[in-house]
Amino acid sequence: MRSEASVYNAPMEDISTIGSVTANGIEAVFTDIDGTLTDAEGRLSSAVFAAMEQARAAGLAVVPVTGRPAGWCDLIARTWPVNGVIGENGGLYFRAGAHGQGMERLWAQDDATRSDNRARLKELGDRILARHPGAALASDQAYREFDLAIDFCEDVTPLPDAEIDAICQQLSTAGCTVKVSNIHINAWFGHFDKATMCLRVGLERFDWALDGGDNHKVAFFGDSPNDSPLFSLFRNGIGVANVRKMAARMPALPKWCTRAEGGAGFIEGIEAILKARISSTAGLPETP
Repeated sequence: MRSEASVYNAPMEDISTIGSVTANGIEAVFTDIDGTLTDAEGRLSSAVFAAMEQARAAGLAVVPVTGRPAGWCDLIARTWPVNGVIGENGGLYFRAGAHGQGMERLWAQDDATRSDNRARLKELGDRILARHPGAALASDQAYREFDLAIDFCEDVTPLPDAEIDAICQQLSTAGCTVKVSNIHINAWFGHFDKATMCLRVGLERFDWALDGGDNHKVAFFGDSPNDSPLFSLFRNGIGVANVRKMAARMPALPKWCTRAEGGAGFIEGIEAILKARISSTAGLPETP
């Protein structure tokens, strides 16, 4: 069980203050995608990919942790400079073998359970959209294995907060686990989230007890309420600057925050970590 001692709700510190002791203890970067790696237009820049490459060249594993669907995760695992990807808010983990082949897949639920739940979610989604015609199914819904994704601002006119809250309440009343990202409301049946799959991947793939003594080995980047379980889990949580816009919806905040938003903030955070690591190897005084 996760220790609540890892929850960080103090004012977020500037990422430039990260010390060399902390930075040198980090062995992996787990990161959200939408709003964290992307820019304000939802694009991934070549500079973001370069930052991931720099992190890997420095010996850090890179693992995206996203609400995006299984179909996207297959592509990400095969083609991005990453060590695997957690998708659908913790429903799955994909890791490609050498040359993008030999895909390894971990699932939070078995095939029969996923199939039954998808049918239940389809019926629920039809009811939600009939009641809220301004919302829509996410454009990537067809590629999902676990969840129902309701678009409230990605490809539709942004819905007011009150309507977002009403949809969340209806989904919760139906028995769903519900999380809100910067673009979607995600709902699923079952007791898993990003944090539970991170713990499983940490143990089964890295031999780390991320809810115990190995917690410091991961830096997690995020920006929205569905990242809050990981800001609760990891002491080295880093929010890109746009996290401040949704902080009121988040029960746990990251320890650090960047000055830049989105992908530029991710680059800023990676540079700060690598700079702090270099300062130690260069013989400069160690800082906490």
